[in-house]
Amino acid sequence: MGKEHVDRLRRTPAYPFIEAAHYLNMPVSTLRAWCIGQDYKVNGAPRRFQPLIELDGTKSEGLSFLNLVEAHVLAAIRRKHDIPLPKVREALAFMQAKMNTPRPLVERSFQTDGVNLFVDELSSLVNVTREGQIEMKELLLAHLHRIERDPAGLPIRLFPFTRTGTQEREAPVQIDPTVAFGRPSLRGRAVPAAVLADRFKAGEPMTELASDFGVTVEVIEDAIRCELDRAA
Repeated sequence: MGKEHVDRLRRTPAYPFIEAAHYLNMPVSTLRAWCIGQDYKVNGAPRRFQPLIELDGTKSEGLSFLNLVEAHVLAAIRRKHDIPLPKVREALAFMQAKMNTPRPLVERSFQTDGVNLFVDELSSLVNVTREGQIEMKELLLAHLHRIERDPAGLPIRLFPFTRTGTQEREAPVQIDPTVAFGRPSLRGRAVPAAVLADRFKAGEPMTELASDFGVTVEVIEDAIRCELDRAA
């Protein structure tokens, strides 16, 4: 598969908001606000929350793979820290200028020196304790480690968290825009989670599915959860 084709796949809208929010384990309303903005009122006066993520397509088309990665990283900041989003926007603008990139959340440099710069800048904008800074950095790194990159540093696979929290030892499920139309599949096996879910619903036990694909029952369970929970 050619590099230009893969790059086009990464930027092609493919994930409706409901689906993307499920994969990222977050409310749909939050994801929509991050990507298309949100109207609200303060003392009766209309206000507008501007989006933090620039969609690669239209809002009706949903998110691209790169948009999904951006939301995955952004979720780390919001998951445990009540950081005002306007301050997050300011910190991202600082990173865009400092790193000379319009999309710092998907750049490899964000994973190295960029995390420290971002956390330092955010801390200067918000009253974050030293312990809070360390925790934020660790949470960001945990999410960044779930992103596989090509030699140029661009994301090629995302390994979403399939359970609550970020303490999973394995990353059994992958989202790869070149595999299964970008839907969740077994890591390294290109078996769509939807296929496993269909076989499970047809009555095949998880132990049999695990044996067929040479993985543990827990891996099958995580893959099936990605599909069945979304359908529910």
